[in-house]
Amino acid sequence: MTSVPSPLENLSGPDQPLRNEAPDAKEFAALRQSGLERLADSENKSNSLGGRFDLAYNASHALCLAALRRSGYRPANRYIVFQVLPHTLGLGPEVWRVFATCHDRRNRGEYEGDLYVDERLLTDLIAACKIVAAALRKLPPVTCGKVTGNIVVEMGKE
Repeated sequence: MTSVPSPLENLSGPDQPLRNEAPDAKEFAALRQSGLERLADSENKSNSLGGRFDLAYNASHALCLAALRRSGYRPANRYIVFQVLPHTLGLGPEVWRVFATCHDRRNRGEYEGDLYVDERLLTDLIAACKIVAAALRKLPPVTCGKVTGNIVVEMGKE
C-alpha cells in the first residue's frame, strides 16, 4: 500500500519552502516562551500602538514557528509558518488570514516605511495569537525524535 505524503511533506525538499529537521524540545520551549512573553507585552497599553503591533506580530511568528518546528520542519521564509497552520495546529483561515494581513502590513512598514495599524487590527492579531497559544498548550510534550502528525515517535521505534 502506498502512503500519501502529508501536505507538509509536499512542501519540503529542494526548492521548496520547508525542509525536514527533527523537532527539538528546547527550541520548541524557547520559541513558545518568546511568543508568550511578546504576546503579554503587546497587551500593555502604555506601549505605543506600533510597538504593540510589532510585539504581537513577532509573538505570532514565534508561536507559529514553534508549531512548525514541533512538526519536524524548518521554514525557508517567514510567511510559510502562517500558511501551514491548518497542517501544524488544525487552525482555519479565520486565524491565518489575520496573520497574513499583519505580515503584509509589517513588511510595508519595514521595507517601505508605511506602517498603518489600528486598534481593530491589533485586537484581531492578539486574539489570533491567543488561539495559537491555546492550541500549542493542548499538544503533548516534544521529545527527541520525529513527529508524525501530533504524535511524537521516538527515533528507531516507528
